[in-house]
Amino acid sequence: MLLPSLFIHRAHSSASSFKTILKSFTTASPLKASIVDPFFFSPSYPKNHPSLVFNQSFSSLPPTLLETSPLAFLLKQPKPFRFPKTTHIMPNKAKQEAEERNIAAAAKCIAEHTFPPKLSGWDFYKSIGSPKYVVAPMVDQSELAWRILSRRYNADLCYTPMFNAKLFAKEEKYREEHWAGLKDGLGGGGPNDRPLVAQFCANDPEYLLQAALMVAPYCDAVDINLGCPQHIARRGHYGSFLMEDWPLIASLISTLHKHLPIPVTAKIRVFPEAEKTVAYAKMVVEAGAQILVVHGRLREMKGHLTGVADWEKIKLVQEAVGHLVPVIANGNILYHEDVDRCLEQTGCTGVMSAEGNLYNPAIFTPGHPESWRLAEEYLTICDELDTKIAYTRGHLFKIFRPSLTVHTDLRSELGLANSREEMWAVAQKLKERLIQDAEASRLAEESFEGRVDEQGFPILPHWVAQPYFRQPMPPQDQKKEQTEEVSGATSKRTADDSAHREDEEGVAPSGASIKAKKIKNKKVKVMSNLCRDAKCQNTFSAKCIHQRCKGCCRLHQRDLNSYTCDSHPMRAMLKQQQEEQKQELTKVSSEALGSVAMEGMSSSVALSEIASSDASKSERCTIL
Repeated sequence: MLLPSLFIHRAHSSASSFKTILKSFTTASPLKASIVDPFFFSPSYPKNHPSLVFNQSFSSLPPTLLETSPLAFLLKQPKPFRFPKTTHIMPNKAKQEAEERNIAAAAKCIAEHTFPPKLSGWDFYKSIGSPKYVVAPMVDQSELAWRILSRRYNADLCYTPMFNAKLFAKEEKYREEHWAGLKDGLGGGGPNDRPLVAQFCANDPEYLLQAALMVAPYCDAVDINLGCPQHIARRGHYGSFLMEDWPLIASLISTLHKHLPIPVTAKIRVFPEAEKTVAYAKMVVEAGAQILVVHGRLREMKGHLTGVADWEKIKLVQEAVGHLVPVIANGNILYHEDVDRCLEQTGCTGVMSAEGNLYNPAIFTPGHPESWRLAEEYLTICDELDTKIAYTRGHLFKIFRPSLTVHTDLRSELGLANSREEMWAVAQKLKERLIQDAEASRLAEESFEGRVDEQGFPILPHWVAQPYFRQPMPPQDQKKEQTEEVSGATSKRTADDSAHREDEEGVAPSGASIKAKKIKNKKVKVMSNLCRDAKCQNTFSAKCIHQRCKGCCRLHQRDLNSYTCDSHPMRAMLKQQQEEQKQELTKVSSEALGSVAMEGMSSSVALSEIASSDASKSERCTIL
């Protein structure tokens, strides 16, 4: 009996995990393959690799022998066999150990807390009230205070901000910062903050499960972020940058579905191809997602390239998996009227809003409330919950965005506010002005009903909450270029920003101290606290005493020859100035001591003269 011989030259350790595959080649067969590439069994093995060579012609072999051969699956392939692409193939032993750790962690969580029966799909959706209006997960923006405000205006379901699963599982400081009171058993906002879905970004199933088990007692489901398009998601390899790694996505979802005592959900973006989008959604549902949120934009659609979400692809996903799990649509929700249009066109069970909710937290209610009313209500909630100042300031800028474009003098004042008392003061000032504007408009009998802009969107008065429209990028052939001189004394931040612009805009790099750069002549975004330098469009630092950005502040300090800004210290120049002052002080002191010494010498001479005069007088008196 002839045994197959498989020769692997320069055997690599990566093939050790395929010992079971090699053992399977024990059936009698005259086949002999020579694999000269040690990475043949790795996922990255290229197609049509010339190193895969069969040493024997198979045309003369009996058909029955070919069919029963363990290498017959190779012969049936028109191209050399390649294992499916995956991020990581875990050895059986390591996989088993990870599985045991997951089982133990889940068992501990279930033993320490009480959970209701775990439901799936439509049963779970009905158990949380069949939510129709959903507030999206937003980093540093869908915090507890904002969720409470949104629920007051008809939001049925809220998501937490996105948390990094690895940091959440490993670092207590990160958990305390993003979920205060978690170690004391305080989950979110308690019963008033339900139903609640906690969202994580991750690329490691074990860390994801550890983090999810920590919040499971305090929320109704855990969501996996598969839609974040930002650069930080690219660097961290999570969010929408997992879209090509379906095995890893399936592993993340299935791990939670198997071990987590509450349901797992997922939020995805669409592919350019509708067929691939549907296949992707089916894979996510089959892996265990009990609710599917579909953002109808591509991964590349962000910032000025956001564009319009594709409701047609969302509809195709709903038709494909809607009978298994609820599908929630996300994208193009600017006004309350858009909610019903989206539900009608996509057939989804609910609508999720992100930016629309940020600029108008009452988007799920008809009408347009005054922005100052929303701001006062939000500030009251923040006072009760001691919300972070940065979160509060960011929300106020969005709520008051149309008003601050009119009353521009209050932008810097709001940007410099470092306490809620100062924010209350700015809000009250703006409230008084907006009430006056509304009254003046009423007296002038100005009507906004039925007014639309050139794009067909309603024109609303600046004192009511309304959506924000990003200005689209100009076409490539219409982009104008202009040059600007950049001083060699710019700060590190300015240099980093310039490098970032070069990477993003394709500007040629420059190495001279004074150089010309090509930049895009695009519309400058109105900033809340612009640098006081007339030629600078950066925002100034809140603690800068000169109200300038880092680079301009340092140049300004040079001009004044005064280096007193603690926010932008120039230690070398300050040290040099102190040395000069010290030398000058030493010089002055030495001159003063010299003058004192001269005065002392003069006094001693005068005293000696007086003494000699007295002696001569005494002699004369003696003679007489």
